[in-house]
Amino acid sequence: MIGVVVIGRNEGERLERCLSSVPGRVLVYVDSGSKDESVALARARGVQVVELDAASPFTAARARNAGFRRLLETQPHFDYVQFLDGDSELAAGWLERAAAFLSQHEDAAAVCGRLREKHPEHTVYNLLCDIEWDGAPGESRTCGGIAMMRVDALAAARGFRADLVAGEEPELCARLRGAGWRIWRLDAEMAAHDAAISRFGQWWRRTLRAGYAFAQGAALHGAPPERLGVRESRSAWLWGLALPLAAVTAVPWWGAWALVIFTAYPLQVARLALRGARSPGENWWRALFLVLGKFPEMLGQVRFTLERLAGAAPRLIEYK
Repeated sequence: MIGVVVIGRNEGERLERCLSSVPGRVLVYVDSGSKDESVALARARGVQVVELDAASPFTAARARNAGFRRLLETQPHFDYVQFLDGDSELAAGWLERAAAFLSQHEDAAAVCGRLREKHPEHTVYNLLCDIEWDGAPGESRTCGGIAMMRVDALAAARGFRADLVAGEEPELCARLRGAGWRIWRLDAEMAAHDAAISRFGQWWRRTLRAGYAFAQGAALHGAPPERLGVRESRSAWLWGLALPLAAVTAVPWWGAWALVIFTAYPLQVARLALRGARSPGENWWRALFLVLGKFPEMLGQVRFTLERLAGAAPRLIEYK
């Protein structure tokens, strides 16, 4: 049996389309403090609704755990659970395809497929999301928040870490793989996601959140053999801070020649673009924003470090 957990916050019409994409399934919607009509909309469709208490910080991990618990309270004999975001729509046939794979591979804990951005043509930021989600099929180290998971494996892992404000999926996958489970990405359409990123500031905050997640992953699972988030964290510090600092520091000794250090950035953009596997235009956009993204990623690393040193509770990083 397959149950579905949808999480959302102020999704409005997108939530209605999301719920319509999973007809005939036992479905739980978890709402994280929506101010719109999301809760009423879900209840009007006969969907079970869990409203998270605002006394604790809202996180996607907390919402998924709450939905998973309610699902098992409703029917304790589910074999698989499909997690879905409220701004996404499930592809026809995905549930059957994913469940069949998990049934045939008893050591697989989670499976995901091709997640597409609904409107990559609207903004370059949406396009970047579509490129990011275009992973190679096969065994994978991680999956995203939209995935089907084996109930027994997820329950044994005690779900997602509810205190993580970002990067909860790779953290869970690290624990699952450490327990002997495997993660797979199928060559199949899974869902369409409406990122709705129309402004540079949204992209900046989303990328800052990624940098925070890399730092958090490295703090939790950075030791060998996992090394979660270590390479990404080092890259953020190198390109986002070390190189600019080196250039500025060298000016008193090298003068204007110190600024030659900054040529590393366009050279890196060109290197990444020429190695890209998509169209030339998409490759150059991806390369440009990968390099530019090192600066908000570095700031995310700084934020995590300062919060950790101060013993402060993590705060949700939203970009919508």
